[in-house]
Amino acid sequence: MSDSFATLETLNFDNSYTRFPEHFFHRITPEPLVDAHLISFNPEVAALLDLNPCEINPSDLASYFGGENLLPGSEPIAMKYTGHQFGYYNPDLGDGRGLLLGEVVNQNGERWDLHLKGAGKTRYSRFGDGRAVLRSSIREYLVSEAMHGLGIPTTRALCLIGSTQHVMRNGMEPCAAVLRVTPCHIRFGHFEYFYYSKQHEDLRRLADYCIERYYPDVKDAENPYLAMYQQIADRTAQLVAQWQAYGFVHGVLNTDNMSILGETFDYGPYTFLDEYRPDFVANQNDTTGRYAFKQQPDIVQWNLTALAESFLPMVGEEDLKDVLRAYSHKFVAYRNARLAARLGLQTEQAGDAALIENLLTLFAEHKVDFNRFFRTLCDYEGAGAARDALYQFLCDITALDHWLDQYDERLGAEAASFPIRRQQMRSVNPKYILRNYMAEEAIREAHDGNYVLVNQLLGLLRHPGDDHPDMQRFADAPPDWAGAICLTCSS
Repeated sequence: MSDSFATLETLNFDNSYTRFPEHFFHRITPEPLVDAHLISFNPEVAALLDLNPCEINPSDLASYFGGENLLPGSEPIAMKYTGHQFGYYNPDLGDGRGLLLGEVVNQNGERWDLHLKGAGKTRYSRFGDGRAVLRSSIREYLVSEAMHGLGIPTTRALCLIGSTQHVMRNGMEPCAAVLRVTPCHIRFGHFEYFYYSKQHEDLRRLADYCIERYYPDVKDAENPYLAMYQQIADRTAQLVAQWQAYGFVHGVLNTDNMSILGETFDYGPYTFLDEYRPDFVANQNDTTGRYAFKQQPDIVQWNLTALAESFLPMVGEEDLKDVLRAYSHKFVAYRNARLAARLGLQTEQAGDAALIENLLTLFAEHKVDFNRFFRTLCDYEGAGAARDALYQFLCDITALDHWLDQYDERLGAEAASFPIRRQQMRSVNPKYILRNYMAEEAIREAHDGNYVLVNQLLGLLRHPGDDHPDMQRFADAPPDWAGAICLTCSS
């Protein structure tokens, strides 16, 4: 093995968060899973940690991330935070089933949090058992790689660990654990905890830590705390813009599920829309539709407002309001930029916003499978070309023809030839998207002890724009039974 590689035993830990006072967290070791075994391993994430994927022993992964042994240098903690859940403040939150094992610094100086989800009870578990089940663990493991493949900021995962242990969820279900890897596990709710508990000195200490570690470029700003908040708001606007551009529904957009880095965080009952339905609610527990697809941009702004309130001891109210006022414009600009790229538009023209809105209206009226539509549009050559391949997506051919006439005219303002445009469009329009039925198939097989599909989907979703002839069926329309899949907070 090359000297440039680390092993699991020689990872370079530097656990900066544990240097805070201990009321910031709870020190506790993982509870071992029964008969822990490796289900899947992500070599790309291993490389981020300086690990050689070819040299890692599966039994070591199961031992360390099934909770039997601690990685040398790790210092497991459950982080304390609070947050607004479905609009109501909850002071009793914290890492209830996951532990921050430690922070690994790689040879490039990048710092990566290792977070074990499903590690057992902590003082923040409330009435829970601290476990994650195989169903939800597979969903998080796969979607984090799917989002990365789409270029959407997200946490990722090193491995998925299974167990013969069972807990009660939808009946008795097998336990599992995911080793989540990301630069940051600090949530909006961390700031809310110190603000609402009136620990303002600790609030400023946390903010200083975040500036030093995540936003060092704002140190010299007139007010570094305001400058950091501006960047958090901007990153978050970009994030939700990409969700809307690809039809991703988070499902539980509570403030404790919002990362200060603008990453997709804490996957629960998520969905990629099979049909473009703005009112779609992914989470069956969300009876009021608070987190419906069309609501996400406004809910994110609501969450940013909650974060802004937590910044009041450090930043003037009007300055924070100015940032929030700019959010809606930024969101629309970011969303339209991504949708313009999906349409193959490389220049910006005055009528682009109307062209995009007209298309989204068409999608909504006819419940179009819009990710498949965009992929098919990649092969549309423009004015004079046959449109038959696009007609399959909606019954009202006249309405589609009207929009395509506008699109043809707009393409006339582009200098790129069709082959160049097609190549660019395919780079942002996936052939494969993680639909619920795909995850459900993998879950059903995994419950029978067959993990082949989990690993096949991992590779497929890592490169969703490529042709995978042996996986072609996942590029087709979803089966009829897909619509009956029910997701809840336990998903």
